[in-house]
Amino acid sequence: MDSKASAKNLLLALLLLAGVVWLFGHKSIEASLSTVKIASLPVKYVRVEGVFKYLGQEEVQDALLPLVTTGILEADMQAIQQAVANLPWVGTVAVKRVWPDAIEIKVREKKAYARWGEESLITEQGVIFTPSNIDPQRDMIVLMGPDQQQMKVLEIMKGIKTALADQAMGLAEFSVNDRWAWKIKLTTGLEILLGRDGQLKKLQRFLKSLTLLSQEQVDAMAIADLRYPNGFAVSWKPDSAEIDWKSIANPENKPDGHTKKATE
Repeated sequence: MDSKASAKNLLLALLLLAGVVWLFGHKSIEASLSTVKIASLPVKYVRVEGVFKYLGQEEVQDALLPLVTTGILEADMQAIQQAVANLPWVGTVAVKRVWPDAIEIKVREKKAYARWGEESLITEQGVIFTPSNIDPQRDMIVLMGPDQQQMKVLEIMKGIKTALADQAMGLAEFSVNDRWAWKIKLTTGLEILLGRDGQLKKLQRFLKSLTLLSQEQVDAMAIADLRYPNGFAVSWKPDSAEIDWKSIANPENKPDGHTKKATE
């Protein structure tokens, strides 16, 4: 009895073991087949959402093409996001999978506030970027300044722009050199040299003095050098009419002792 019982128990144990192996083996095969089946689903659709004015469709396609030829699971979302974010006009980008076969990309385009140097642009938040073509932005104000100081230069420019607008003047260029000397160029072509000290005070004094001149006389100025403590010097455009400063400074023909120079 004991030998028969032992044989029976051994047989039962072997059958149970075989069942467990078969059960786990079957599940493992099912899982592998399921994974292969899902992973083999190709990316059929890539949806790019956003309002674009300068971001080119071909730029986005060229950046994405090497990264979306895999299956939906193999597609690297981080690599896709970085590839799109590297495009010059892209401000922000968010990427996600949409089952079963799509990738959704939401993009916000940068907004250029001014030009930075000859070939770059700058946003109002101080982000500098260099698109392949800035022809549409050629009429924007040009800023130039020391490296890593674009936010400070930008804020100064905004104040200058407002001061000029109050006098119906337009700013074309504003540059700051490495020694923090300022130079302004107006839309009329007039260059204003402001130096390194008391620049805003000097500019306000200069703008106030221009009210004594006619618009024709103001337009005839080529360079105004404001780097003097109590006045400024003016260089005129070629063939400009000579200005009678005495009559401007003393319009009521008072004795010379009461005359005050316009540049003081």
